[in-house]
Amino acid sequence: MRILKSGLIVLVFSIHFPLFSEEKSDFDHVRKAVVQIKVYSQAFSTFTPWATDGVRASSGTGFLIGNKRILTNAHVISNAKYVQVQRYNQTEWYRVKILHVAHDCDLAVLEAEDPEFYKDSTELSLGEIPELNSSLIVVGYPIGGNKVSVTRGIVSRKEQSKYEHSSVDSHLVLQVDAAINPGNSGGPAIQNNKVVGVAFQVATKGENIGYLIPTKVIRHFLKDIEDGRYDGYVELGIGTFNSFNTSLRKAKGIPEGLEGVFVTRILPNGSADGYLKEGDYLTEIDGLAIGRNGTITLDKDARVDFTETVDDKYSGEPIRFKVFRNGKLIDVEFKAKRMPDFDFMRNRYDTPFDYSMIGGLLFQEMTRDLLGAWSRSGNTSGGSQFLYRYDYFIEDGIGRTKKADVVLYRKLAHPVNSSSDYFLNLVLESVNGEAINSLADLKRIIGESKSKFLKLKFLNIDLPLILDREETQKADSQIRSTYGLE
Repeated sequence: MRILKSGLIVLVFSIHFPLFSEEKSDFDHVRKAVVQIKVYSQAFSTFTPWATDGVRASSGTGFLIGNKRILTNAHVISNAKYVQVQRYNQTEWYRVKILHVAHDCDLAVLEAEDPEFYKDSTELSLGEIPELNSSLIVVGYPIGGNKVSVTRGIVSRKEQSKYEHSSVDSHLVLQVDAAINPGNSGGPAIQNNKVVGVAFQVATKGENIGYLIPTKVIRHFLKDIEDGRYDGYVELGIGTFNSFNTSLRKAKGIPEGLEGVFVTRILPNGSADGYLKEGDYLTEIDGLAIGRNGTITLDKDARVDFTETVDDKYSGEPIRFKVFRNGKLIDVEFKAKRMPDFDFMRNRYDTPFDYSMIGGLLFQEMTRDLLGAWSRSGNTSGGSQFLYRYDYFIEDGIGRTKKADVVLYRKLAHPVNSSSDYFLNLVLESVNGEAINSLADLKRIIGESKSKFLKLKFLNIDLPLILDREETQKADSQIRSTYGLE
């Protein structure tokens, strides 16, 4: 599955059910609310953190939802330097300001700076989740033209799926049988004159499969920002295993006919940490029965993963389970909360990447962005250690005591670092005996050090890297000039 930075459009050619009344005014109302978005963006470079990528032009779609707000996808305006908007029948482009961005659910709210933009505009209201096999239209500005476009589609599935913009978060999506074209990301899907979803990504396998963000997720985002800031989704923080195996159920003493799932792990600092236990058998969440495959009934059309119930909550709201533990059914209740530990696993936008250089050796905290840049660099030899730690940083409890792994991911060649290749792609454990639990630790220790030598100890490597502190400082000045870091 992938998102298209220029946007998406949902197409289907065989459906002809009416979605509006035949009166022209119905569609006039919609197109006066739909917005074409033009974006000039410039991303920060992960592998070369002192530089930025080139300026890129792209386009997308949004729509007015009241109070001068324009709703669109976060990926449409990520890393934006300049954003303009225009509505149907307008000839001027208007600059906007970005009010709120939610990268974990790929939504954003904008506002035009000039009141003239809103002249003779309308706004769209949110509807409910549409039924399977029901028809809808998607309105927007696909690439290749500057006129509003209308296409038709059918809702073919409701499920939880990964949102590619963050590459980590999963929320409810609506699948439509659709051909996808760039340019329509952020465009509204309309049914019965109301918005039922926002076009945002496309399946890379299969044909005519597109996805919409449903209004359930949109409402969660809009409620979150009511206080003027976006806090983000809470996380249950557990791993589970289905209970299809009859022998396993008997071995665990699960009563016949009692459906549910087994808890296999508890992630540190998650909502369930300290309340649920490994081996627990979850049978209900908030009064909803959990099936042997870990699903609950969303509506008459679909069953979704039981964690969808947690997705509806905000920080501090209660999560209630009925749990079979030690031969008894018990009630367990705790409050929902965010997991900051997850933040480093998301794709990152709009902010530069911090780094430290010691004698031409480049260090960063391991993030998803660095991992991607590192894999594309081709110099990946010996990186299995931090790959493992990245995948299990939270699950193995490393995150309880460490903010992040700091890795030596690259060197800028200079005589002072000529013998350091052995240590590339390793996790830095300590410098001069002081533990490195974040990049800030490394910067502080190097900045305060008065020692003749710097002793860099790497994880699971007995032999340290020894550098002359004064020589590395002199070399860094030359390296910055030679490689254009200044």
